[in-house]
Amino acid sequence: MAGTTCFTTIDSPVGPLVLAADGMGLCAIRFQKSRRAGGLDPAWREDRAPLSEAIRQVRAYFAGELRRFDLVLHADGTPFQQAVWARLIDVPYGETVSYGELARRVGNPKASRAVGLANGANPIPIIIPCHRVIGSDGSLTGYGGGLSIKQKLLALECGNLPLL
Repeated sequence: MAGTTCFTTIDSPVGPLVLAADGMGLCAIRFQKSRRAGGLDPAWREDRAPLSEAIRQVRAYFAGELRRFDLVLHADGTPFQQAVWARLIDVPYGETVSYGELARRVGNPKASRAVGLANGANPIPIIIPCHRVIGSDGSLTGYGGGLSIKQKLLALECGNLPLL
């Protein structure tokens, strides 16, 4: 369905998630209870069918049965944001990376602040695992879904917290 963005809401162990896909792939995951969730675009149409594989994989992730997603993504962003998000996908399940290290991986070691901004603009959290980025001192820092969700996702991936 080129030009139409379809969405659905699913329950998850970290609260309701809104998943959206356009004709080019999965384009958004929003934490419905987040302060940054924003409203749904009025042009979006509720339709679960085009999101069935994304739903299956997200549920498998929360059940601890999936470590790497295999979905077509369409994350809209600047070339720099795209580069950061591409590097995020390379951070293995259960591992973390600092903003500074991610900046080095993007090829600009002095861009840790810009990496943080790109990380915060990630439209497809969980799938593009921005929760795996932490402070250089190992502390949990900002997350669009809230630090408690970031902590739960990291605990799930470390095997410390079954979420289903």
